[in-house]
Amino acid sequence: MIQVRKAKDRGHANHGWLDTRHTFSFADYHDPRYMGFSALRVINEDRVAPGGGFPTHPHRDMEIITYVLEGALEHQDSLGTGSVIRPGEVQRMSAGQGIRHSEFNHSKNEPVHFLQIWILPNVQGVRPSYEQKRIELHGALRLVASPDGANGSVTIHQDARVYAARLNGGDISHALAPGRRAWLHVARGTAKLNGTTLHVGDGASIEGEASLRLAADGAAEVLLFDLP
Repeated sequence: MIQVRKAKDRGHANHGWLDTRHTFSFADYHDPRYMGFSALRVINEDRVAPGGGFPTHPHRDMEIITYVLEGALEHQDSLGTGSVIRPGEVQRMSAGQGIRHSEFNHSKNEPVHFLQIWILPNVQGVRPSYEQKRIELHGALRLVASPDGANGSVTIHQDARVYAARLNGGDISHALAPGRRAWLHVARGTAKLNGTTLHVGDGASIEGEASLRLAADGAAEVLLFDLP
């Protein structure tokens, strides 16, 4: 069964420096029907104005993945990590026992557009850690986050696998093991999931499907979450 979550139905807030859309309940946006899906708790699509950003704030017991679509995002944290995340890179921060961090648009002239993803960990109180890797997307589903760091992915504390793909025509497939669920998020363009058309910003929950087929007539970018 595939159920579509339309982009226009997401939570939305515009704070001037931040234009943000929430697939699931977050901050002042609350919808009891969308509190997350399996271990996936948050998909926020954020656009931060030049010079703007999130001042230092705390997190704990959450796997946080940042995926930049356009621009550059500057990160600082209480581990002493300082980095800039750009398109083609994925960042993972395991908050564990507790971590403080800030995120700012690295540019004074151009906005930054990114997805911030929260995944509930399957173990609490781990030592906080940070990881950032470059990814290459060439039309196939690329594993970008996993519990074992397979295929150069960042490592998360959960039995979940996050894939990303850039499509430019053609199709790709993914098999779901028995009992697994999935969520698809369309980051750019338009894609078809088992024949169902999804536009940019749309999401879809997937249950009871053994095989997934993703197709696009033009350019599209998608994230697929394979979940327990």
